[in-house]
Order: sequence, then C-alpha cells, then structure tokens
Amino acid sequence: MKKITETERLLLRELTPDDAPEFFKLNENPDVIRYTGDLPFADVNEALAFLQNYRDYDRNGYGRWAVMDKAGHEFLGWCGLKYHEDTHETDIGFRFFEEHWNKGYASESAAACLQYGFETLHLQKIIGRAMAENIASVKVLQKLGMTFDREFDFDGKRGVIYTIENK
Repeated sequence: MKKITETERLLLRELTPDDAPEFFKLNENPDVIRYTGDLPFADVNEALAFLQNYRDYDRNGYGRWAVMDKAGHEFLGWCGLKYHEDTHETDIGFRFFEEHWNKGYASESAAACLQYGFETLHLQKIIGRAMAENIASVKVLQKLGMTFDREFDFDGKRGVIYTIENK
C-alpha cells in the first residue's frame, strides 16, 4: 500500500487488487454512478481485473486513490487525479458510497488532491468535469475554488468543466 496524502480524517492511498470487493460495491449502486457515464462492473472479478490492469500510477505518476477513514480504516470511496492524453489535461474526480455523502469527504479529499497535484506533482492546471445536472459535484468543484471554464458534451448530456491553476 502506497500512501499518497492524508487529512485530519482521511488517508488517501493507491488502489490495490484487494480493494476489488469494495470497488465493485461502489459502482453497483445506480445512484453513485448516475452522473458518471460508467457502467457497473458485472461482478467482483471484473472489478479485480480493472484494478489489476490500472496503469495510471506507472504511466503518469498519479491516478485515482482509495479514500480511507483514518479512525475505522473503512474504504469510503475514491478521489484523485487523472491525466487525459487526448486533451493533455488532468482532472480531479471523486466517488463515494452513498452513506458517506454530505459528510464533507469529497471536498476534504479533493482539496488534499489539489494540494498534492500542485505542490508535489507541480501541475500547472487541474480541471473538474461533471454533468451539469450533478449539482452536488459542481458545488464541490466550486468549494475547491475552481471556476467555470466551458461546457462540453458528456455522453449526450450537458457537461461543465471547472478549472484551477497553480499559484
């Protein structure tokens, strides 16, 4: 397990194949993936195969990270950075179990990821992408200090892109 960063309540670490059962359960909830454009995994083995073949850490030096509760060591969801080769942009993303919504975990972990991206990785700009109707995620992006940049086609729906630059 490679620790990436931590906050007062949370530990962010690299995802591992051992996370497959939780990763599967996370994407199994239609409310969790409603605004993502992702499909649920067919079973735990498909989630395991995804994690075993996840190469972002090796390829880019960063990726999506497991978000763990420091007190109980519970897998709460994931948050992290993703490099998009097609646009040469790095985005911040997050996904949490529904029972952990509205507890500030997305904002707290995303703020730590931005700090890591700017201070450790020396990224110049990070974007946040969301479906426009995903008000909760848009609010998190705004709370992080990101500003609206442009709209885009998000799987046939109206998407929004927010940005923040390294100061």
